[in-house]
Amino acid sequence: MLKSWLRRIGALLGLSLLVGAVPAEARAPQVARPALWEVSDPDTTIYLFGTIHLLPQNYQWRSAKFDQAMASAQELVVETIVDDRNPQKLMQAMTTLGFANNLPPLIERLPPAKRPALAAAIKKSGMPPQALDKMKTWTASIILLGNKFREMGLSGGVEGVLRNDFSTKGKAIGELETNIEQLSYFDRLPETAQRALLEGAIDDQHSMNAELGEMLKAWSSGDVNGIAQTFDRDLSGNPELQQALIHQRNSNWSKWIEKRLDQPGAVLVAVGAGHLAGKDSVLEMLKKDGYRVRRLQ
Repeated sequence: MLKSWLRRIGALLGLSLLVGAVPAEARAPQVARPALWEVSDPDTTIYLFGTIHLLPQNYQWRSAKFDQAMASAQELVVETIVDDRNPQKLMQAMTTLGFANNLPPLIERLPPAKRPALAAAIKKSGMPPQALDKMKTWTASIILLGNKFREMGLSGGVEGVLRNDFSTKGKAIGELETNIEQLSYFDRLPETAQRALLEGAIDDQHSMNAELGEMLKAWSSGDVNGIAQTFDRDLSGNPELQQALIHQRNSNWSKWIEKRLDQPGAVLVAVGAGHLAGKDSVLEMLKKDGYRVRRLQ
């Protein structure tokens, strides 16, 4: 279950660093109505939108209600800002955290039975094996997993669309975590979890397509319970990871929202849908602190 859950991070949690844009393909449009909430006081409205970081092309996820919320917001806040036109900040973060000396060759970090698939993935990536050998396991996993997602025809989800819209209109764009803060969560994973992520990065496409279909179905229909049940199932045996990658971040973000309510105006907060589902979600933390959260879509 662990490696499946770690892959879900890329879609419904916080690995928005992972996938670049891919060309559009000629597919029939798919209509999605993902969940949207608001929390407000007399002079502030904060919209909370659950995103998916990996999305096939031609998904029609914007609705009249969502566009109304987006138009009224003066600021967009995402998990972290990845500037495709100026990637130096991300590259610096990766360089700072993602490399180490005296690591075993990447191929030796998986059991012998998994090594042929890893060797094939490395060859397909076009990267010299020696370069990957210098990377920590999580770093190499992100690179190989990103290649796999691009092969599957997945783009960077909805955040890029939102950022382009707000940027074009001259509206402010902020982030809840810096690139290095987001990557640090993966840097703190135990090596066993990092190697599980590496295994997940080289899984067969059929397995990954099945997981993506499950995630897309829940997200597209706004099925928050379905999203929560998936993560509860996958994380049931890993309380340390649940604390580090979900609970702590959700706590940080709920406190940010509470503090932001002290300023007037309207803000759209767009974070991975997994952070807005389940008993430890940002929404539930806000409710426990006495805030009224209203679902709009």
